[in-house]
Amino acid sequence: MKEGLLENSGFVFDQETLLTVSKTCLFFPGDGFTVYDCKGQLVFRVDSYGPDPRDRSEVVLMDAHGRCLLTVRRKRPSLHQRWEGFEGERTDGQKPIFSVRRSSIIGRSSMTVEVYGDPGEEYQIEGSFAQRCCTIFNAEKESVAEIRRKVDASTHVVLGKDVFSLCIKPGFDGAFAMGLVLVLDQINGDDYGNDSIEMDPTAEG
Repeated sequence: MKEGLLENSGFVFDQETLLTVSKTCLFFPGDGFTVYDCKGQLVFRVDSYGPDPRDRSEVVLMDAHGRCLLTVRRKRPSLHQRWEGFEGERTDGQKPIFSVRRSSIIGRSSMTVEVYGDPGEEYQIEGSFAQRCCTIFNAEKESVAEIRRKVDASTHVVLGKDVFSLCIKPGFDGAFAMGLVLVLDQINGDDYGNDSIEMDPTAEG
């Protein structure tokens, strides 16, 4: 994806970019996030949306200034726990720009991301979000983004799962990648802390 999925996103980077993602509240699965770059500058934020599942069915990703970038929403009813993404703050009748669902391939534990458009694109998410170790692959099986446990640079200690790294490859839309993180967090919360995506033993750590 050489251009941003979101119109005028401004979050497609020329170089590999490492962001730090931090939960803003630790009491409930699927609470808010703040996302910082390597200089400590705020890049994205998601306000806390509480313990009530009805409040968690729709989540809005904002930039540092509070501008709505995209909305992720659980599609109901949905047999395979499908989530949809909308540009900006979703309005009634608005068409989604992407969807995420569990892979329907038997024996394969992953998520399929379908991007609508002309032409459309498809991505796979493999690994374990619960363990903060998963990778987003494009159709050519190239890694475009990775979620990793964060290691403290001074002490070399692996930090808790409430703080993790999001590595975005050049040319991939960072706002889109963070939108996928929100979906994974929602699904992981729905599974009450169990791995929503089992670790692929062939995936790199």
